[in-house]
Amino acid sequence: MRTAIVVGAGIGGVAAAVALEGCGWQVTVLERAAELGEVGAGISVWPSSVAVLEELGIEGVEKAAVPAGMAGMRRPDGRWVVEAAALGVEIPVMIHRAQLHELITDRFGPGVTVRTGITVTGISQDAAGVTVTAGDESLRAELVVAADGLRSVVRRALHPSHPGPRYSGYTAYRGIADVDLSDGGGETWGRGQRFGFAKLIDGRYYWYATANREAGLASDAGEVARRFGDWHDPIPALLAGTPPEYVLRNDIYDLPLPLVPFVSGRVVLLGDAAHAMTPNLGRGACSAIEDAGALARHLRATEDLATALAAYDAERRPVTAKLVKRSRAIGRLGQVDNRMLCVLRDGLLGLGGTAAGLAGRLSAGLSARRRRVEQSRM
Repeated sequence: MRTAIVVGAGIGGVAAAVALEGCGWQVTVLERAAELGEVGAGISVWPSSVAVLEELGIEGVEKAAVPAGMAGMRRPDGRWVVEAAALGVEIPVMIHRAQLHELITDRFGPGVTVRTGITVTGISQDAAGVTVTAGDESLRAELVVAADGLRSVVRRALHPSHPGPRYSGYTAYRGIADVDLSDGGGETWGRGQRFGFAKLIDGRYYWYATANREAGLASDAGEVARRFGDWHDPIPALLAGTPPEYVLRNDIYDLPLPLVPFVSGRVVLLGDAAHAMTPNLGRGACSAIEDAGALARHLRATEDLATALAAYDAERRPVTAKLVKRSRAIGRLGQVDNRMLCVLRDGLLGLGGTAAGLAGRLSAGLSARRRRVEQSRM
């Protein structure tokens, strides 16, 4: 039986383990944390990723989700910029990260071994296989899948000259509120700040917010309430329904383009290790799941490992590079803090079309407008 090591047991890592086991591989998953599990809040699972989960035999995620009421994009005072129905966009399934992680790991069979408390420190390979170093221990396999996240140790070992993650310019707050609402959710865009929320499949509400600020600044438990507590209903209720100590805050980073190759010999990069993106499209974890599905599909298509891995890279790198670029563009658009530019942005969005589709044109227009504003002040 062919052997593989998966480094990292987040959503992408455990999906890769299921995918490899389904291809007949013996898989060892190495996780740095002391226990297997996932932390975080909500996650959107788009139809293409739901289809991959079904292909992998993972059950429990519905194919469709229907908003509980009117949804779309609003201003902080509650006025609608554009309703979701006018955008014609797909509706993702909203689920807690921990619940999705559990649904995936429930699919583990006897071909998957999980080892926690293991910190990978190095990697080397030859024509026959790959050696993973973890402290004083060395593990050997025919294939290594690096799913060790944004600050991937494996990516850094393979590409030491890569600049690493870049800061987006804003931080994110996330929480889960157990409240009863009739609001369908969506996003509210203000000046340099955004707030979004959606109903999870378990009935609770996931909310998230962003704010422009320097990286690494300290934060206190009441910061998110001070920023968004006077925005339109039901935002105050969502914040009140979330204990401050359970609010998560993370500075937002992504990987610069061009992305490094996803394959180096017998080592494969997957998920954030390959293509970490800002959360503006809600496609990060979905892309990791789709990576796992693509890897399995190409491994089944040929017995030649090099051919399969080359096909994986050729398929997934261009697709995810576009998502990284689009997500960052939407983030720039959403985090505009100049009053005049915000009015222009909201007016254009109100004309219809998805934010993703407009991002390129709007970013160019806003950049030109910003230059004119700056020149007028000189």
